[in-house]
Amino acid sequence: MFLCLDPCTWQNTEYDNHTIPLSAINPDKLDTDQWARVAKSFGAKQILFVAKHTGGFCWWQTQTSDYGVRQLPWRGGKGDVVADLAASCRKYRLKLALYLSPCDDVHGAAVGGRCKTTAAQEAYNRVYRQQLTELLSRYGPVGEVWFDGICVIEVGDILKRHAPKAMIFQGPHATIRWAGSEEGYIPYPAWNAVPETDARTGTATAQHGSLEGAVWLPLEVNTVNVRPHCWFWKSAPERRLKSLDELMDCYHRSVGHGGVFLLNQTPDTTGLIPAEDARQAAEFGKELRRRFGRAVASTRGRGDVVELALPHPARIDHIITMEDIRQGERVRDYVLEGLAGGEWRPLCRGTAIGHKKIDRFPAVEVSRVRFRCLRSAAPPLIRKLAAYAAGE
Repeated sequence: MFLCLDPCTWQNTEYDNHTIPLSAINPDKLDTDQWARVAKSFGAKQILFVAKHTGGFCWWQTQTSDYGVRQLPWRGGKGDVVADLAASCRKYRLKLALYLSPCDDVHGAAVGGRCKTTAAQEAYNRVYRQQLTELLSRYGPVGEVWFDGICVIEVGDILKRHAPKAMIFQGPHATIRWAGSEEGYIPYPAWNAVPETDARTGTATAQHGSLEGAVWLPLEVNTVNVRPHCWFWKSAPERRLKSLDELMDCYHRSVGHGGVFLLNQTPDTTGLIPAEDARQAAEFGKELRRRFGRAVASTRGRGDVVELALPHPARIDHIITMEDIRQGERVRDYVLEGLAGGEWRPLCRGTAIGHKKIDRFPAVEVSRVRFRCLRSAAPPLIRKLAAYAAGE
């Protein structure tokens, strides 16, 4: 779950224009446990919090800036949202991820953290490195670090020391890449590897996926839960939550294409995720559990053919296939078939599987399911082949 909160929330803008006095920002109902409950309600495993966006506002106790939570009336300037959220994540068994924008209007740093003069750059480098060190060393393990584009400041030593197991989104130390849009969709096929030259840019997207890629960079796609497309809460009357069908379509075309789905939830000026948004998230989770909470049958296997026997003939309409990606992404072309009336009939065909592929097809009654690999880079290792009756 993405979670965006910033002074622009109080400005009805997407980027902080520094027009509102910090004395006017007082999210007196802010409750990170509520945020965590919303994340759990739709099955999220991690919360990615925007600790500092491009405007430079810092939501943790830091001496690196005079533009942050220390200057708010909220909790007398003693509050620390990152500390609260870290505690909530531990309580609800969620991973904590942090977004620290290299861009910072307060310090005159443009995209990537670039400053206009050498002196300004050196000064901001020290500030940014200190901020990142604080965030990665004070609050326990961090599962992912977001740089949101390029980062010209060298931070590899900090990441290695304080977050050696974290996934890194973009930048020269990237271990995960952006899908290339903010619509919640990963194009298909979505190959996990990219050429080394593309990996080194730190800005590779889904279009750089390659069968011959030498660097493993899985995909993550982010999107909002509202229309129009806004990352921060707005009081605008045209605000509309995405429908359940829209969210399910995103799920099928993100998680179902082997990637990570990052769904935004945004607190309003009280500090709470609005009740309507929380209900929507819970409905999304309920539908996911209804469709995929229990398989009709599942198995695993290796080789070009893996068969799944159903306990009895049943109507199915989804199949989930997963590779053991610890050994790479091996399948290049496959077909799924069902045994009906004594004959194997094709249900669907695909190329990339990777971590997970969700295939949908018209409901059909079968007694067995068969995965057949038509082309592969090495013998397929199928960690899961499962049939579902989702009843869309």
